[in-house]
Amino acid sequence: MPLLGCIADDFTGATDLASTLVAGGMRTQQVIGVPNGTIAPDADAVVVALKSRSNPVDDAVAQSLAALEALRAAGCQRFFFKYCSTFDSTDKGNIGPVAEALMDALGTRFTIACPAFPENGRTVFFGHLFVGDRLLSESGMRHHPVTPMHDPDLVRVLSRQTSRGVGLIDYRSVRAGADAVRSRAAALEAAGTAFAIADATDDADLRTLGTALSDRPLLTGGSGLALGLPAAYRDAGLLANRDDAAALAFPGGIGVVLSGSCSQATNGQVARWLGAGRPAYRLEPQALASGAPVVEEALACFDGASQPVLIYATDTPEGVANAQAQLGQEQSGALVEKALATIAQRLLDKGVRNFVVAGGETSGAVVSALGVSSLRIGAPIDPGVPWTTAPAADGSTVALALKSGNFGAPDFFDKALRIAGVA
Repeated sequence: MPLLGCIADDFTGATDLASTLVAGGMRTQQVIGVPNGTIAPDADAVVVALKSRSNPVDDAVAQSLAALEALRAAGCQRFFFKYCSTFDSTDKGNIGPVAEALMDALGTRFTIACPAFPENGRTVFFGHLFVGDRLLSESGMRHHPVTPMHDPDLVRVLSRQTSRGVGLIDYRSVRAGADAVRSRAAALEAAGTAFAIADATDDADLRTLGTALSDRPLLTGGSGLALGLPAAYRDAGLLANRDDAAALAFPGGIGVVLSGSCSQATNGQVARWLGAGRPAYRLEPQALASGAPVVEEALACFDGASQPVLIYATDTPEGVANAQAQLGQEQSGALVEKALATIAQRLLDKGVRNFVVAGGETSGAVVSALGVSSLRIGAPIDPGVPWTTAPAADGSTVALALKSGNFGAPDFFDKALRIAGVA
C-alpha cells in the first residue's frame, strides 16, 4: 500500500510534486480529484490533484479533507499538502485554513511551510520568498490575475490566514543540520506555535528539512520540500529501492500545445514558438464573449498544419487587465478555460494523443474534458514538469505534459514534443 499521501491544490502543482517523488525513486500515481477506488496497489506515493487554490475557503477545506480521508483509507502513513512555490493565495486562504483542517484531522499540533524550489528560482531566506534574485513582491507574481502577491514575508502572509502562531526555522538552524532543525521545531511546538516557515536556499537545505521532519505526520510546501523524503523513508526502512519509477510508454501520433497561462515564463515560451514561425492560433476572450466561431477557427488551424500547433490565450499583464475590465475577471478566465477544454476534446476525436498544456487552471479544464482520472508520472522535461500517461474517456492512452505557468525553459514546448517523439 502507498506510504505517502499528497494533496495538491492544483493540477500542475500535483504533477510537479509527483515528478519530484518519481525522481527520488517512488512509484507515483496522480489521481484527478478525490480518489474513489482508483489507487494503484503498487504505488509508493499517491498525489491527489484538486482544483482548490482559488476556491472559496470552505470548499477548499472540504475537498482537502475528503482527499485526506481517501488517502488514509488507502493506507497512507505520511501526508503532504502541496501548494505553489510562489505561495500565491489571499489573506483569507487557502493555505492556512486547509493546513489547519488537515492538522486537526491528523491530530498534530505542528507543521512547517516551505514553498522553496531553488532549481526553479524560488528560495526562502529569513522567511522572505525570492523569485530568482527578486523579492516575491517585485516578481511577475505581483501581476497574477487571480492571486497577486505583494508581500514577500511569509510569516506575515501566513499569519493573516490563521489564528495560530507562526514562527520561523531560519537558515542558521537548517545549515546546522537535521538535529538542529528537529530541535528548533520541537521548541516552537512546545511554545504553542503551530506553523513554522522554513528557510531553504538550495537543494541541500531541502534535503536537510526532509531528513529532519520525515517522521512528522504532515508537511506543507512546494514540491521542492519533497526532495529529501524518498531517501529519508528508505533510511527508515519504509521504502524499497526503485530503478523503474519513471518508465513511460508514449502513445505516438499527433501532438498539440494548449496554453491558457499568462505568466512571464509562458509568455516567453509562446514568443519563442511564434518567433520560430511555427503554426499557432490565438484565442481572445473578447471574441469568445461575442460568439465568434473561435473554437472552429482553432480546429481549422490545426487541420491545415503539417506539424504541431500552438493554440493559446496567453497574453501580457496589460492584455489580461484589458480583457478583465471588459468582461470581468471570472468570465474572462471561464471563457478561455471552456474553449480550451472543448478544443482538447475535439482534438482527441481527431486522433491527437499528445497534449502539452500550460497553466494550472487550463490543465484542470483539459484533463476534465479528456475524461482523465489518473496519471502515471514519468521523468521531467524541465524541473517540476514531467510527461505523464493516462487512459482517456474513449479508452485510448494519452500523454500529457501539464506545465505550471511559471515553469519551464523558453524552449519547453519544443523540448516536450521532441521527447514524446512528435516534434
